[in-house]
Amino acid sequence: MVQQLNPSKIIYPDSDGQPMSDNTQQFQWIVVIKENLEILFADNPKVFVAGDLLWYPVEGDNKTRQAPDIMVAIGRPKGDRGSYRQWEEGDIAPQVVFEILSPGNRLKEMTKKFKFYERYGVEEYYIYDPDRVDLAGWLRGEEGLEAIEEMNGWISPRLAIRFEEGEEGLTLYYPNGRKFLTSVELNQRAELAEERAEMAESRLAVLADKLRELGIDPETL
Repeated sequence: MVQQLNPSKIIYPDSDGQPMSDNTQQFQWIVVIKENLEILFADNPKVFVAGDLLWYPVEGDNKTRQAPDIMVAIGRPKGDRGSYRQWEEGDIAPQVVFEILSPGNRLKEMTKKFKFYERYGVEEYYIYDPDRVDLAGWLRGEEGLEAIEEMNGWISPRLAIRFEEGEEGLTLYYPNGRKFLTSVELNQRAELAEERAEMAESRLAVLADKLRELGIDPETL
C-alpha cells in the first residue's frame, strides 16, 4: 500500500537560500518598483505586494516554487507572510510579476521562471535588464503568456502604471503621471513640501500681524 502524504504536515520553507539580488543596481530596481507599488496601493487593503517572497502554487508540493523579484496579488489582504501559499490565499495567483536581471542570470533559469509563471496563472510578466536597458513584457492571452510588441508607453492593464524607455533608461509612472522615485527622492520631496508649508504658514502669520496693526481681526475674514 502506498502511504499518502498529509499536506498539513509538509514543511514549506520561507527561504530558498538564494540572495535577493546580485548587485546594487538590481537591488535598487527591486526596491524602487516594490516600494512605489506599495505606495500606489496603500489605500487598497486588498492588494498584496511583495519582494523576493517564495510562492508555492500547489498544496502538498514544496518543490514547485518561485520567488519573484516583485509580485502583486490583487484581491489578497496586506500583511506579513513567510511565503505565499496559494491554497491559503483563496487560490489566487499573483497577477503581476517583475524580474530584474543581473549578469548572473542564465537563459535556462529565466526559461524555467517563464514556464512557471505561464503555467500557474500570472497575467502580466515584466523583465527588465538595467545593464542593457532592455525591457520585455508578456500579457496572458488565449495561448498563455504572449509577448507585448511595444513596451515603450505600455500601460499595465492590472496596475495602470506606464512604462517609458528613454536615453536615461526605464521610467515608470503612476496612473496620475507621477514618476516612480527612489526612497531618497521621495524623502527629498517630502522635506521640500514641509519647507514650503512652513514658509506659507510663516507668511500667513506675518500677514495676520499686519492686519491686526490696521485694526482688522484676521479671524473675521
